[in-house]
Amino acid sequence: MARGATAAALGLAVAFGTGPVTAAAADVPVTLSGVILGVGAKESQRVVSWYASSDAKQVVQVAPTDRVKNGQFPKNAQTFPATVAANSVNGGFNAHATIDGLRQRTGYSYRVGSGGSWSPVYTFKTQDFRGDFDFLFFGDPQIGSSGNVAKDGAGWADTLNVALGANPDAELLVSGGDQVESANTETQWDAFLAPDKLRQYPWAATIGNHDVGGKAYEQHFWTPNTDRSAAYYNGDPGTRSGGDYWYFYKDVLFIDLNSNAYAAGADEAHIGYVTDVVKNQGRKAKYTVLVYHHSIYSPADHANDKDNQQRRQDFPTAFSNLGVDLVLQGHDHSYSRSYVIKNGQKANPAEQPGATQVTQGPGGVVYVTANSASGSKYYDLTAPDTTQDPNYGPDPLNPDNHWANSVENQEHVRTYVKVAVRDDKLVVQNLRSGTCAAPNAAVELGKVSWCGPDSGATPAQPVGSTVDKVVIHPHRGHGGGSPEPGKPCWLEQPATGPGRTITTLN
Repeated sequence: MARGATAAALGLAVAFGTGPVTAAAADVPVTLSGVILGVGAKESQRVVSWYASSDAKQVVQVAPTDRVKNGQFPKNAQTFPATVAANSVNGGFNAHATIDGLRQRTGYSYRVGSGGSWSPVYTFKTQDFRGDFDFLFFGDPQIGSSGNVAKDGAGWADTLNVALGANPDAELLVSGGDQVESANTETQWDAFLAPDKLRQYPWAATIGNHDVGGKAYEQHFWTPNTDRSAAYYNGDPGTRSGGDYWYFYKDVLFIDLNSNAYAAGADEAHIGYVTDVVKNQGRKAKYTVLVYHHSIYSPADHANDKDNQQRRQDFPTAFSNLGVDLVLQGHDHSYSRSYVIKNGQKANPAEQPGATQVTQGPGGVVYVTANSASGSKYYDLTAPDTTQDPNYGPDPLNPDNHWANSVENQEHVRTYVKVAVRDDKLVVQNLRSGTCAAPNAAVELGKVSWCGPDSGATPAQPVGSTVDKVVIHPHRGHGGGSPEPGKPCWLEQPATGPGRTITTLN
C-alpha cells in the first residue's frame, strides 16, 4: 500500500479509550485511536493494534522503561514498522505491529507514532519465560448489551481494575468473546478499549457471535498464527471476521477457535485444526488449553441450542483423544465448571459436586464457562430439560444441575476466572469482581429482579471473594510421567519447555 507523507511532517495524535483526538499538523491531521496490546506468538512478543485516519508510515517504538527519562526515549530505542490496511468500518485505516525480541523480567515502555510526534507512553512488564504463571479469563463484556454503553463500560473497567489489582503479576488476559454488542458500533469498541489495563497487559482475543457481521473485530485485534480459511471464517468475505489461531505461552499451548464458523462440516474442520496444531506443536506443551465462545456445557439460556447439542456430540471425544487439559468458553453469561469429562461422559461417576480437587486421568478434560465480566447482561440458570435434549439431563448427584457440571452459579454480580498454571497442576478459581452495587448495569437498569447468592436470598459477597475453586491434577507427569496409553505419538515425550531461541531486545 502506498504511504503518504511521513508522520513527522503530518503530526500525530492518539486517543486511548473514549474517542479519537485529532492534532492539527502542518499539512494534514492524523488521528489514531483504539490502541491495544495483544498477545504474540510466544513470550518474547507482543502485538500492538490501532486505528488511523491516514496510511502514513507508522511504527511502534520500544525501550526498557529504565532507559526512558521524562518521557524521552533513548536514541537506540527500537522501532517496529506497522502494517497498515484500509479500514472498512470508518473509512480510515487499521494498523498493527509485532514487538519481538523482548527480554524476560523486564519493564518496557512503548509509544505509537513517528518523527517528532508521538502518542503518550505506555508500559508493560515481562515475567520469566519459563515456569509457573497466572492468567485471567473474562466472559462476555458485550459492551452495549444493557442499552447503556457508559454503564457497561464502567463495569468492564472496574472488573479489570479489581482483577489486576488483586493479581498484578498475571501475564495474560484471555477473552471468552463478545467484546461488544454490535460488531461495527465503534462507540461500543471505544468503551471496551477505554481501560488503560488493555495497553499494559496482553489481550488474547476470542471472537463471539456479537463480534461477527463486520470487520471491526479483526481490525482491532491482530492475532498470531491465524488461519482464515473459509471453514474457520464465517460470513460474507467482504464483512467477515474470525479465523482459528494458536500461540505458546511458556509451557502452555493455547488454541483459539472461531466457534461462529458453524456449517456443514465446520466442527470437523475445527477438530482438524486442533489436531494439526497439537501434532505440530504439542510436543513442546505441558498443558493444552482450548478457548472458544459457544459453551457446549451451557448451564443457562444456551444450554439446548441446536448448535451446542451438536457440538456436545462432535467435540468431547476428539478433545479427550488429543490430550486437551482445559476448555474455556463464554456465551452463556453464567458460570459453570464441569466434572472431569472423558469422551463426552463423566470420567469418574463418584466425583462429587463442587469437589475442590480432581484428578483428570487419561483423556480427562475440564470445561469452564465464564460469567459476565462487565455486568451488562446475565442469563439465569436453567433446569435440565430432556425434552429439549435427552442427552443433557440432570446430574444424579445434584438434579438441579446438568449432568456434566460440577458447579453452576449465577448471582447477577460480575466475576472473572483466574487460572494458575503450575508444574504439576492447574488451579481454576472464579472470583467476584463486583457486588449488587454499581457498576452493575443489568442490576442498575432493572434487567434482573434479584441479586446475590441463592437467587438473592443471601446478601452479596464481597469483591474478591471466591465463587468456586478447583485444583486439577493432570494425568500426564509433565516432567517425568509415563505416556498415556493411546496418546498420539507426537505427545509421547514428556515436555521440558518450548525450547525456543530468544533474541533479546536491547
